[in-house]
Amino acid sequence: MASPAQQLPPGWAAEWDQNAQRYLFIETATGRTQWEPPFPDLEGMDPAMNPAPSASPPPQSHHVKRRQYAAGQTQVYYGSDTIAPPAGPAYGAVPGQPAQPSQLFTPGLAAEGQFAQQQMGQPGQPPYYGGAQPEPEYINQPGFGQGPVYQQPGVGALADQFSQMNVGQQKGLRLFTTNLLTAPPEPLELLRPPPDIVLPPNSCLSNSPFANADSSYQRCTLNAIPTSNSLLNKAKIPLGLVITPYRSLKEGDEPVPLVTDTVIARCRRCRTYINPYVQFIDGGNRWRCCMCSMSNEVPQLFDWDQVRNQPGDRWARAELNHGAVEFVAPTEYMVRPPQPAVYVFLIDVSHNAIQSGMVATATRTILENLDRIPNEDNRTKVAFIAFDVSLHFFSLSPGTSDSSMLVVSDLDDVFLPKPTDLLVNLTESRPAIENLLGRLNDMFAENHVIGSALGPALQAAFKMMAHIGGKIVVLSSSLPSLGAGALKNREDPKVLGTSKESALLQPASPFYKTFAIECSRAQVSVDMFLFSAAYQDVATLACLPHYTAGQTYFYPAFNASRTEDAVKFAHEFGEVLAMPIMLEAVIRVRASKNLRLSSFHGNFFVRSTDLLAAPSVPQDLSYAIEIQIEDNITAPFVVLQTAVLHTTCYGERRIRVVTTALPTTSNLSEVFASADQVAIATLLANKAVERSLTHKLEDARDALFNKMVDILSAYKASMTAAGAGASAQLAISENLKMLPVLILGLLKNVGIRQSAQIPPDLRAYAQCLLTTLPAQLLIPYIYPMFYSLHNMPPECGTVGEQGIIMPQPLPLTSERLERHGLFLIEDGQTIFLWVGRDAVPQLILDVFNLPSYEVLRGGKTTLPVLDNPFSQRVNAVIQKTREMRRGVYYPHLYVVKEDGEPPLRLWALSCLIQDRADVLPSYQQFISQLRDKVNGSSY
Repeated sequence: MASPAQQLPPGWAAEWDQNAQRYLFIETATGRTQWEPPFPDLEGMDPAMNPAPSASPPPQSHHVKRRQYAAGQTQVYYGSDTIAPPAGPAYGAVPGQPAQPSQLFTPGLAAEGQFAQQQMGQPGQPPYYGGAQPEPEYINQPGFGQGPVYQQPGVGALADQFSQMNVGQQKGLRLFTTNLLTAPPEPLELLRPPPDIVLPPNSCLSNSPFANADSSYQRCTLNAIPTSNSLLNKAKIPLGLVITPYRSLKEGDEPVPLVTDTVIARCRRCRTYINPYVQFIDGGNRWRCCMCSMSNEVPQLFDWDQVRNQPGDRWARAELNHGAVEFVAPTEYMVRPPQPAVYVFLIDVSHNAIQSGMVATATRTILENLDRIPNEDNRTKVAFIAFDVSLHFFSLSPGTSDSSMLVVSDLDDVFLPKPTDLLVNLTESRPAIENLLGRLNDMFAENHVIGSALGPALQAAFKMMAHIGGKIVVLSSSLPSLGAGALKNREDPKVLGTSKESALLQPASPFYKTFAIECSRAQVSVDMFLFSAAYQDVATLACLPHYTAGQTYFYPAFNASRTEDAVKFAHEFGEVLAMPIMLEAVIRVRASKNLRLSSFHGNFFVRSTDLLAAPSVPQDLSYAIEIQIEDNITAPFVVLQTAVLHTTCYGERRIRVVTTALPTTSNLSEVFASADQVAIATLLANKAVERSLTHKLEDARDALFNKMVDILSAYKASMTAAGAGASAQLAISENLKMLPVLILGLLKNVGIRQSAQIPPDLRAYAQCLLTTLPAQLLIPYIYPMFYSLHNMPPECGTVGEQGIIMPQPLPLTSERLERHGLFLIEDGQTIFLWVGRDAVPQLILDVFNLPSYEVLRGGKTTLPVLDNPFSQRVNAVIQKTREMRRGVYYPHLYVVKEDGEPPLRLWALSCLIQDRADVLPSYQQFISQLRDKVNGSSY
């Protein structure tokens, strides 16, 4: 290695200090000494031209391991003001020249030459981008502080240096241990944000709080990524990403910023989009990719304000300040011009569908929501096909209010009876569409035909729209029985609860998967609304939405004569129609070097290894992706970026980019302290459903239990004094203390639960929800909310600063139920109002307008709004429950009497997952089983 003396500027000498085991640098003119290597012009230095000085001693008989620092690296970590001695010129300045001011990024300032000034110090920044320079060894090292002693002015400066280095991993990542045996679940824990993401200094270009995408768009199971796969395996926590790229916006939510100038900077090698975690170099003319370290040119118009036609402020650009951003795409991102939104409605008009009132409710809902269907540019097209044992097409001529019906009975070779006027412009044919929707139910009112040609109807819809793409909306009330995709009733009560049950959850016919893949290629997605009172094979029919990025909605035993059924379906169907969908979407997730996306869960078709095809992306649909660490990570932080290229339903091609940066760590305690229990539960729910289909339901349950045991065993072995021995405690980090009860909730969920009483359709639908709900909806689905209403504080149910004030949630155990009380239990899909048998008549009168408990009837109901404060507060809490989460779901309300119908009581009590139920353990029993297993595996 070359001696540092050969690389010193004139007027400096280097001398080896035997005590400190490092070079001391001496300024010969003044006699001033310093430990840091001097450079004539640190700010303008090119690290490629000036390699890091060697810190190795002169050749000796023994070898001493030394830390190595890249040129200028230490100043960035320590700050130049703490390194330089108080006297003399500023560190790095040439003697005789004025000292440079501290080089800090100042977004928003565009003073003359300021950008070049700011960038000058960049080559001395730590090599976050996978460069060949050595990484600082003093971060998170067990023996920190036992190495060389640096020249430091005093204790205050030492504290400053530690704070700048982020040693001890800072405020957000302190590890607190809790004993699960003595710490009962606290429901409010699940409403808290995930652990802080504490990035190294200088990793982000922007000071914006939005530089990392909000966790509702993208969250990782670990907010500090282990530097090696062995460290990840030691923690036993699954590494994965949970994505909801198009979450709906509630009141007060920040919209995703839109970049309209079509200037899109991307890495030439890995195609990463520019984001707040890149590094500008070469005076701001180039930028270095945060994923692959490639140097890229900054586009010419990047610093130009096209609206005002004048130079723009680079630091104000949305993509450098926001983790979630949307670009208007130029023409090179289009395979074809943006197509209009297309909706083809397939309406079952068989006897069951007419009798249940489904057809009347559906047509009325479509009619009432025609103005809400996305159609700002007046290009949206619609078509209607009714089906029973034949296909009924409707010709809707533009400019008239007349429609004619054309019947096709040949189901083996489906054809379109007319080349035009079947798929029509919504605006131009509006009178004919309104007329048809008003008459459709009456046209089939006397229809006694039983049978369903759903498969041929799907083929006809596909022929009609394949050249454009769009959405098929299926409304079906019976099992498909004719033509392609015909199914048989395979429900067998003897199989339920046995190892063969998982076969009922797999598709019975290959037609639906192969047809779905055809749809995906033609940019057609399918939404299924299923209504049958009898077996409908949800598991098979849900294949269509699964592979085409649609959604399945299930209304078992639907009957529109019950107002509650009609209101629920009309609300949800109306919201789906009004939803601004994203068409012709492809989703790709990119990750930093040495991270590999290993498997994908959710509703889409994997077109190539990492390209997910989604003909439409509905709002609030969630995806989960497992990540593997392939090789040791040397960078101080990693970046995960999701890009969704799509066409809006208003005909504009756009790219939504969601970026998350996470620090890396070699410290196991930080891995545990950064774990996000909500993201872990979401990922495990997806994995459990997949395992129940590829193996058995029992295997899925075992895998969940064993994963929890593994995490607890790893924590006990590495983080507690008990180590490998038996322990009377069951320790876990504070931020994971709700994970066991979430796992218990999954084990007791209808989609996974051990039971011989759950119909296959209900189980299959529950599994659809487990794999598509975003975390905000999934967590209450597996760990419901439980409130006491009769004694809630007086402000609950009234309007506060954040809207309706909700009561405090209670732990999910029947010990909290009181005989004289009124309680609300809800899981996002259903609301139960539990009434104790000793409820006083005044309570019954105030809430239900009935004289006594005995007169009250249990079951599905609509609560009256009465002229008394308590009734209004209870109704406000129920209304808030229905509105507070994202998604289209409108939960039914059931009144449950303590001594009422056993099935309804058991259904409501099954939500109290901390109680024992049937063969399933209580929370205390579950924790004891975990402790025994953890201790047992220690011997």
